[in-house]
Amino acid sequence: MSFPVYVTGLLMGLSLIVAIGAQNAFVLRQGLRNEHVFAVCLTCALSDALLIVLGVTSFRQIAALLPWLDPAMRYAGAAFLIWYGARSLYSALFSSGTLAVGEAGASSFRRTLMMCLALTWLNPHVYLDTVVLLGTISTRFPGDEASFAAGAMTGSFLFFFSLGYGAIRLQPVFATLAAWRCLEGLIALTMWVIAFKLLTGV
Repeated sequence: MSFPVYVTGLLMGLSLIVAIGAQNAFVLRQGLRNEHVFAVCLTCALSDALLIVLGVTSFRQIAALLPWLDPAMRYAGAAFLIWYGARSLYSALFSSGTLAVGEAGASSFRRTLMMCLALTWLNPHVYLDTVVLLGTISTRFPGDEASFAAGAMTGSFLFFFSLGYGAIRLQPVFATLAAWRCLEGLIALTMWVIAFKLLTGV
């Protein structure tokens, strides 16, 4: 294990996932609702870990074997994000409930987990960050790819659990209907901006 390479992987992993995106917005929302937070954070972190390992070990071979994968993931991901954004906008405009622990509208564990998996695995940006970018950077450290991958995976675990459980502390701020509607509106806008970038290649 090379500690300097591990730290490089940690910093690179954090730098790629810290910007708000579909996955991060969902984790933030679940944290504010205090709803299945541990499962959501763990699912996101483990998914990232699997994709990081895939990128470090074999992203070149995958791109060569499946040239159709990129456009397929791009359009499927955009369609899903448009739908999710519309769902959040509807909640922002018509929701009549404020944020409360144990609220009646809480989603089931299965529904929440499926949504989390969809936002992770149907988002081409996740593959770009983990498989392509981190996979490419890891080639700069021949013989120490495992250290780089371990650092990047640590960054994912630190970020998602900090985001999910840190959001719980913001619950008093989002106890008003206006604040909750603003958050849902921001999430809708985020989803649509990402979908637009996927469709236009911006």
